[in-house]
Amino acid sequence: MKPLQFTLVGVLVLAGCGPKGGPSSQNGAEETSLTEARKGFKSKLNGGKKGDPAPAPPPQLFRTVQYDSPVGKLAAYLSPDPKDGKKHPAIIWICGGDCNSIDEGCWQELPKDDQSACAFRKAGIVMMFPSLRGGNDNPGAKEGFLGEVDDVLAAADFLAKQPFVDPQRIYLGGHSNGGTLVLLTAECSDRFRAVFSFGPTNDVSRYPPEFLPFDTSVPREIRLRSPGHWLRSIQSPVFVFAGTEEPNLDALQAMARASTNPKIHFLPVRGATHFSILTPTTRLLAAKVMKDDGAECNLTVTEDEANKLFGK
Repeated sequence: MKPLQFTLVGVLVLAGCGPKGGPSSQNGAEETSLTEARKGFKSKLNGGKKGDPAPAPPPQLFRTVQYDSPVGKLAAYLSPDPKDGKKHPAIIWICGGDCNSIDEGCWQELPKDDQSACAFRKAGIVMMFPSLRGGNDNPGAKEGFLGEVDDVLAAADFLAKQPFVDPQRIYLGGHSNGGTLVLLTAECSDRFRAVFSFGPTNDVSRYPPEFLPFDTSVPREIRLRSPGHWLRSIQSPVFVFAGTEEPNLDALQAMARASTNPKIHFLPVRGATHFSILTPTTRLLAAKVMKDDGAECNLTVTEDEANKLFGK
């Protein structure tokens, strides 16, 4: 994870061919689902070097655990058991930058760029920061928004088995590169109660080469990693945020124009930047998660609520 890195993302409105060369549909998705399109696909990866093990977290905040993924055991930070005999809501959070790795940014509280999303744990929500394939010293190789989806889902399976977690109240959130990954995960699975995506892109070809460890000359490699193609696949409540003072606003607007899926809520936040949006908005979401305790998700966020956080 590179918590202070800002990836400038332009916009490319996704249109043209589907996975087999057919036309895209008119509602921001391919004719097939993302899960179906991914089946049997073999990505041509560029390889990569192993990194450092995940550093030990403050024990009062997190413990390091291992969860089983399709490529082997991966490291993660997990909130300690509150030992109150209760089942708590939980969130998996994916940071920006090198979102395959975890480090001190998972607990460092920076008011203007809070990658730690500490508002959730401070509200009493269990947090899990999973490292992903090829990150830190993990097995596997970085795939750049492809196999990492399966790792996030494996982390959710691990989290649901914890005795202090309510398996029906597991949320997913992420920022920047992490926001793109959680959006793709929502397009592949409905297992999360709600998903919060901050500053994602609709088309990963706009990311710099360091985040694209595959053959970018192959259109299908890009397409299967670009959430703007697959919005119709989303079945859980998804909230996509972008500040009006950041380049990624164009990506949000492009997806909002393309999608007719009622499960997705696109929320431009006036006056917020790619980084400043995190602290006040995660506080709002944490409060809403704590109240979202019915049989079904009843969490809602309006543009007015988000804009009021910045006095707009």
